[in-house]
Amino acid sequence: MSNNQDSTLRLIMPQWQGGNNHAYHLGAQLLAWLAPATDGPVEEVNVPFSKDMVLENENGIVGRSLIIPQIQHSQELIEKHNPESLVVLGGDCLVDLAPFAYLSEKYGDELGVLWVDAHPDIMTSEQFEHSHASVLRALMGEGDADLTQFVKTPIKANKVMYAGVNNENEYEANFLAERGMRICRPDEIRGEITSIKKWMEEEGIKCLAIHFDLDVLSTKDFGALLFANPHAPKDAFDGIAQGELTMAEAVKVINEAAQYAPVVGLGIAEHLPWDAINLKKMMESLPLLGK
Repeated sequence: MSNNQDSTLRLIMPQWQGGNNHAYHLGAQLLAWLAPATDGPVEEVNVPFSKDMVLENENGIVGRSLIIPQIQHSQELIEKHNPESLVVLGGDCLVDLAPFAYLSEKYGDELGVLWVDAHPDIMTSEQFEHSHASVLRALMGEGDADLTQFVKTPIKANKVMYAGVNNENEYEANFLAERGMRICRPDEIRGEITSIKKWMEEEGIKCLAIHFDLDVLSTKDFGALLFANPHAPKDAFDGIAQGELTMAEAVKVINEAAQYAPVVGLGIAEHLPWDAINLKKMMESLPLLGK
């Protein structure tokens, strides 16, 4: 394993269909623009986009016929480079399916997955029609066959550590309890973090893939999140867990894990830049700028 940028593929995947929200598309593009420069290879997944595109539920998954070819393309781009490590800039959470499946196949039981998120992402199409909530379940080899087909080496529950998950619903809580899945709660992250080192030592984890869903952040600290949509109805997100971490706390927990093993995967997802989107719309309506 190497931290050399030449061996790290940067994959840009502006997928929006997994969350059925057009804003993810620009969110991924802005992440790619904001990210530090790299000397390594960069690829972008082909993601059809039009602000007028309307998705339908296709046998349990919204936008299925678009999502599956996009995951297939991301898999092909990864296999083209056969990298030692991956950075994924998305897009909705489903962007990490093919990349983390690749890392699981490459590193096997030595790989641990740190899932930095307000939500467990263990739904299937039977519980929720938006597939971005199914990504970790699919990586465990469970759920919709169109998603699990990309996972040759399922990730075991003991190889996953959550960071920032809170206020799970009953289905999620039961699933995590039945699998004995470990969680580093926001309160621990704000204090002394001890559970991550313990997990990595006990499970023999030698390298890490880190999924960083920006919705683990509090809207008080960061505004480019689903829950900060200025035009959403006041009750739009009632009953849905929201992030509780500051940016500094998210960085703290990620770097805590990174000091015990090399990071071979980092996926950043769920960037919804409302101000940029609204400014873009406004500029399209101005003289000499608009159509």
